[in-house]
Amino acid sequence: MNVMKQAQGGQSSALEQGDLERIGALARKPLKEEEIYTFSVRLCDNEIDRDYERFAPETLEKLAELFVGKSGIFDHQWSARGQAARIYKTEVVWEQGRLTRAGDPYCWLKGYAYMLRTDSTRDLVAEIEGGIKKEVSVGCSVERAVCSVCGADRNQGDCGHQKGQEYGGQLCYASLEGAQDAYEFSFVAVPAQPLAGVVKSARSWRDLAKGCPGGERELEQLEREARLGRNYLEHLRGELVRLALLADGTLEEAVVKSACSKLSPEELEAFGKSFARRAEERYPIKTQLSYGDKNSRLRETDRAFLV
Repeated sequence: MNVMKQAQGGQSSALEQGDLERIGALARKPLKEEEIYTFSVRLCDNEIDRDYERFAPETLEKLAELFVGKSGIFDHQWSARGQAARIYKTEVVWEQGRLTRAGDPYCWLKGYAYMLRTDSTRDLVAEIEGGIKKEVSVGCSVERAVCSVCGADRNQGDCGHQKGQEYGGQLCYASLEGAQDAYEFSFVAVPAQPLAGVVKSARSWRDLAKGCPGGERELEQLEREARLGRNYLEHLRGELVRLALLADGTLEEAVVKSACSKLSPEELEAFGKSFARRAEERYPIKTQLSYGDKNSRLRETDRAFLV
């Protein structure tokens, strides 16, 4: 799964001990401090973004290794002409006392990049120093997009949970896990704001449908059917919770809802039938009118009035 994530970056950074050696390992000749300009970039973090996705901390640790030596370009235009900088070291920064929306400690991947001081880079250096070139976007690939509710890999198919919705009080988002490769980081023109928006490497389904005759109409039909399917799934979950609580009064509603959120439609139907039978045994249906011994005695008493 290829992803591109945007964040704020572009801040001048002083050289530390060992940095010239790290840079020299990437260059074809040793470079002097006055020949280069160094700066730091905020590459990505573990916060849930506007697309309801996040990099897991373990993914950031792996990406830290993969991004060393990768190029800095512009607008994800993969051309040698656009290469302006290169990352020579990285670190995962943990911010004490700050939690993500998922409730775990906040961390982010910091990259240190260098570029040569030349006539052609003079303007770029000035723009970084002046805060004009401030936002960056990373391109990388991950193995899995894990659903926070049921743990299913969303790359393998729709698990039935919609990102951004809550299930039993639990927010649904995708955890990007299993870093495979890091491609580059790009300077991009986006509004300066914390946790900038997300750009995907693949075109959206709606964009693809526009180029196909009848594609938009078919996509709308599929979206309607998907909504019906999600509504039916929510109905199954709600019905199973109701039946389970009727069948066993010792169960806690929150626990049952959490368990139901992880079940497939087939499992929900099967468990629903089982709990329905147990609920009927516990609360058998009784008729309003009964014809037992009481009515028989009444008939014996009334017999005196028969002529």
